[in-house]
Amino acid sequence: MTQPTALRASADAVLDALDPEQREVATSLAGPLCVLAGAGTGKTRAITHRIAYGVHAGVMTPQQVLAVTFTARAAGEMRSRLRDLGVAGVQARTFHAAALRQLHYFWPQVIGGAAPEVMPHKAGLVAEAGSRLRLQLDRTAVRDLAAEVEWAKVSLLTPETYAAAARRAGRDPAGLDATAMARVLALYEEVKGERGVIDFEDVLLVTAGVLQDHPQVAEAVRRQYRHFVVDEYQDVSPLQQRLLDLWLGGRQDVCVVGDASQTIYSFTGASPKYLLDFPRRHEGAKVVRLVRDYRSTPQVVRLANLLLDRVPVAQRRARVELVAQRAAGPEPTFTGYDDDVAEAAGIARRIGDLVAQGTRPSEVAVLFRTNAQSQSLEQALAEAGIAYVLRGGERFFSRREVREAVMLLRGAARAGDAETPLGEAARDVLVSGGWSAQPPSQSGAVRERWESLQALAGLADEVAAKRPGATLADLVAELDERSAAQHAPTVEGVTLASLHSAKGLEWDAVFLAGVSEGLMPISMADGPEAVEEERRLLYVGITRTREHLHVSWARARTPGGRASRQPSRFLDGLRPADDASSGGGVASSGRGGSSRGKRSRTPAKCRTCGAPLMTGSERKVGRCDDCPATYDETTFEALRTWRSAVATAASVPAYVVFTDATLVALAENQPDDVSGLAQIPGIGATKRERYGEQVLAVLAGADPTTVAASTGADASDAP
Repeated sequence: MTQPTALRASADAVLDALDPEQREVATSLAGPLCVLAGAGTGKTRAITHRIAYGVHAGVMTPQQVLAVTFTARAAGEMRSRLRDLGVAGVQARTFHAAALRQLHYFWPQVIGGAAPEVMPHKAGLVAEAGSRLRLQLDRTAVRDLAAEVEWAKVSLLTPETYAAAARRAGRDPAGLDATAMARVLALYEEVKGERGVIDFEDVLLVTAGVLQDHPQVAEAVRRQYRHFVVDEYQDVSPLQQRLLDLWLGGRQDVCVVGDASQTIYSFTGASPKYLLDFPRRHEGAKVVRLVRDYRSTPQVVRLANLLLDRVPVAQRRARVELVAQRAAGPEPTFTGYDDDVAEAAGIARRIGDLVAQGTRPSEVAVLFRTNAQSQSLEQALAEAGIAYVLRGGERFFSRREVREAVMLLRGAARAGDAETPLGEAARDVLVSGGWSAQPPSQSGAVRERWESLQALAGLADEVAAKRPGATLADLVAELDERSAAQHAPTVEGVTLASLHSAKGLEWDAVFLAGVSEGLMPISMADGPEAVEEERRLLYVGITRTREHLHVSWARARTPGGRASRQPSRFLDGLRPADDASSGGGVASSGRGGSSRGKRSRTPAKCRTCGAPLMTGSERKVGRCDDCPATYDETTFEALRTWRSAVATAASVPAYVVFTDATLVALAENQPDDVSGLAQIPGIGATKRERYGEQVLAVLAGADPTTVAASTGADASDAP
């Protein structure tokens, strides 16, 4: 059947101004389509024009198109663009919004009554589940366990299948072992059932269950939606993929768009495997690569491509090598600074120069790996009179753990202890707020809390270095001044954001701060896959840049501190060999000025075979899992006997006292004093105080049962 001339003209007009690859996407209306879209290549433009072309050509009906995105903002942008193209009625929604709409519509028909209430937060129910297990959980631990519940559910795991999967993935939520977390998960589901509510993930799970168990519902949905588009397909979870498969019902009218090089949410259950395997799972699928980068200058694009050149060969099959389309711009800069304070001040100076030259503050972003890094940056911008907006998190002085710590410091300052050095006095106070000399081995909220408190400890050192003889009262006064300065209202300001929260955004100028080993990649990145995800995170940061890109790191945390940090291994081959930088920095190649021939820090190595230690548990004991143990079995068994007795007396699981990995580390290292215990990861100040003398006695040969019996431990002593 021949299309009317006016209709053909309207459809053809949609294709105007598309590049050849975007046009290929827009005109590929039949069958499965996989679009590998690099950063800044106009993927939203391509898929919205595809929908508009299909509608104007009479191939698609707007009401029969479901476009799925990952954020409400992205869905709103898609609807807006479609309206501008003369197309209304397309359903552009997040996975959860689409599923919830279907659940509310079909629940009364197949179940009866109203759909269950969706609870806004998991924390309360997770805390209750932990309480029933007699776990002592603070707010940060509850937050981490809630995140682990989400990961388990989007990964389609049950309490029965969780433990094995978690061990394979190296999960360590709030220090719980996999078996304990499986119990938390089971009790969480039990509590939720008692309350008659569902959580955010249940919206997808229950909708999938209704579609699977009620063929008439599945058929109704499939009649309604004939064409599917999925944006950011590299971030789908197994649960979201299951729902998409049920929506499709074996049909092939699906277009997926993604970039495996921007997979940065695997910790939430996202997996690029569905994008990578799409052509295999959908026979005859067409694959189109969008490679023309309209966002960044050739200099920035070159850096991004160079970063991905170092990705292992096996992971390159879906890589998109960008081709810059913009005019040339300034070269990216690489600057090393003496310490975090100097780095923040240097960044503030450069931002001030850009603003003076006409760049709007809102077109500038400072991106960092962890939220704790924001403190020095907030302070430096405030002191420079540069307004800023913190994206994706609370301001440093608004965080609960910081507010609580400041209250503790204020109370201690009133007691007037002027004899103890400030750094030591502050740490003594911060211990009661949850700080320990050794960072926690796990990531998540527990780690973020520690980093915030560690930043306060570092600030105490900074005040002491500037003002010999300073007291807690001086530290509190400094904190009050900084807090007041950083809470000034802002409207037009520089964006401060973590790299994760910057995904999908772009600015004229981007400053990547703290690009050093331990932060990028983060020290908790266990194994090659986790390290490669850190590389992708840096890639996301680089590709947020339109024109000005500044990469920096600090050699020490505090002024006058030991210069132990090195530039990130990811910068090897990207930065000039010896390019002295301005702005208060040291030579851009890293430690002590010139560093020709120097490489980034190598990973810890096995004491037995010399191979790199890849996981947290391996680094804790100092050897590979495959290498034979180098400790005395009798000592290890004595420690286990003591731990079991202490746990039984306190009515807590054994792992709450010490994990197996910690016992192995104790048996391996055989510390003979409290300072030696402090060197064992997982034994913080609280556990040293509670168990230190007992552990040392067992290691010295005392009977473990007798040592445990002498403690008089009860449930109130549990950590």
